[in-house]
Amino acid sequence: MDKLLAIRARGITKSFGDVVALGDIDLDVTQGQIHGLVGPNGAGKTTLLGLLLGLAVADSGRLEVLGTPVGRALDAPDGVAGFVDGPALYPSLTARQNLAALAALRGHDAGTADIDDVLADVGLTAVADDRTRGFSLGMRQRLGLAAALLTKPRLLVLDEPSNGLDPAGKKHVHGVLSRLTADGTAVVLSSHNMDDLEALCSEVTIIATGRVVFSGPLSKLATDNRELDYRLVTSDSQAARRVADDAPGVLVVDDVVRQDTELLVVRALVPALDDLVVRLVQEGVALRELTPLVSPLEAAFLALTEQQEAGR
Repeated sequence: MDKLLAIRARGITKSFGDVVALGDIDLDVTQGQIHGLVGPNGAGKTTLLGLLLGLAVADSGRLEVLGTPVGRALDAPDGVAGFVDGPALYPSLTARQNLAALAALRGHDAGTADIDDVLADVGLTAVADDRTRGFSLGMRQRLGLAAALLTKPRLLVLDEPSNGLDPAGKKHVHGVLSRLTADGTAVVLSSHNMDDLEALCSEVTIIATGRVVFSGPLSKLATDNRELDYRLVTSDSQAARRVADDAPGVLVVDDVVRQDTELLVVRALVPALDDLVVRLVQEGVALRELTPLVSPLEAAFLALTEQQEAGR
């Protein structure tokens, strides 16, 4: 049985005067999925997020959110929460007071226990009674997420939620998002942080100049016809070099010593890389590290957006 869609967009267009922000956009986001939205500045990501949150309406096309057609009114269906361009907070109020005020504005009756729970979820319990004017960017981002969680959303739309986060804050946010999707919530996550997207997202949509240039599983980006450079550390670099030189479809790009570790940098498609690993094992060479120098998502993002820009 097919999974239910939290978002179904077909042929969405949006212009601002003579500027086409979105042109014929199709998008499917499944419930219980974190879907990444990637694109260069000015690609149309913020415009699309605004449509999903009911902050703007499309000029044409059909958009369904949580099974409800989105019409011409500036209003998102119940069950949608999130923020674009950072959360709006009252600087003179404490974190706890901000959450109570924001919940009241949205017509939600948030009790003390609910507020305490979401503050704990995002790791802000210790500063719950501090005024937000002194909050760092990362703390403000986490409080914005806490505000969205108060509504118990079925679709969460987030714009750069990892901005300014330290490792502890990032861990809290990743944990929250993973728990939400496990419970069936859909998340649309726009970010320039490729590591976050690869760690969290099962599918991504890449937008360039207002158009979708890729949409699908992250795994498809790695298996497309796109060579990547990989850092290769083994138990015997000289033997590894001989094996790599003889392996079809593998090019040794660099052979250096860094921090007393001999490593190779090889360029290959995924099938050729898999064959290289098999050959190394057969030759008794232990593989200690195999890491792409540029992630498959970042490589695809650069290649696809450059192609789109060139074709304008």
